[in-house]
Amino acid sequence: MNSKNLIKPAMGKIILCVGFLFIAVFFLTSLKNNKTVQKSPVPADSILIKKHLTVLTKTPQFRNYKNIDQLNAVAAYIHQNMNVYSDSTREQTYSVDGKIYKNIIGSFGTEHKKRIIIGAHYDVCGEQEGADDNATGVTALLELARMLKGQKLNYRIDLVAYTLEEPPYFRTENMGSYIHAKYLKDNNIDVYGMASIEMIGYFNDDKDSQDYPLGILSWVYGNKGDYITLVKKFGAGKFVKAFSTNFKESNQIKTETFTAPKFLKGIDFSDHLNYWNFGYSAMMITDTSFFRNKNYHEPTDTLETLDLKRMAHVIDGIFMSLINLK
Repeated sequence: MNSKNLIKPAMGKIILCVGFLFIAVFFLTSLKNNKTVQKSPVPADSILIKKHLTVLTKTPQFRNYKNIDQLNAVAAYIHQNMNVYSDSTREQTYSVDGKIYKNIIGSFGTEHKKRIIIGAHYDVCGEQEGADDNATGVTALLELARMLKGQKLNYRIDLVAYTLEEPPYFRTENMGSYIHAKYLKDNNIDVYGMASIEMIGYFNDDKDSQDYPLGILSWVYGNKGDYITLVKKFGAGKFVKAFSTNFKESNQIKTETFTAPKFLKGIDFSDHLNYWNFGYSAMMITDTSFFRNKNYHEPTDTLETLDLKRMAHVIDGIFMSLINLK
């Protein structure tokens, strides 16, 4: 996730109107909450979660764009693990500045034509382990692969591990997610929608542990970083609506929905932005990144700072959302 061009609080009627819209959406959606916790037929395994996170973060070199051998080693680990469970696993390779980079794609329910993309980037920004950003997202993909095996699905599900989300390639056509989204569009592939898993492991129950792009949002969501967020734009499409409904109804973890105009900077700080740009229904699942986790893009973003129990509940929520889509 890239923090360039962060939104700053602004004055005026537009900000006030946006704030009231957020409040209205919050109260309308909260009225529909069902407090029954649904039992997952295949729960996420916190032991496996820790194992994957350790492999992804405790590497000889940092997994940034300069260390191509390390990126390839991580890609091989993702491929190997997905291949155990998926109907098929493949690499999507492309060249940047004379170097070959890889997306890894594991597919489930391949008998179906219409597909869902669940994606997470595996590269990091600079010299750091990137535990929350974004080893948590990749670990979610690997656990979802295990959990989805043998499930009766109504859609094809492609789990995609992207390369080159981070600077200097963020918002460029060299992002792995851009390459993938463009491939789908160019080949007229029937896509129901996409969800980006971007930092899902950091939680903080302390007062004033949660920041927002607009101060008024603390009135709606509170000042504790104790929830997971479903980020979407207005007019997000059928997939986002159905997925979000299923996620919240599963009640695996405290969940908030953040719905905003596309022009509000900050809501597109991950791989879902490229699917938006190609016209797909897409969203982001996140712990809100730098608005909560001050280890963001720092050497302190380590495994030891993560809440693996709540992270497992997020993965359970994603899994339940997928298998219950009609």
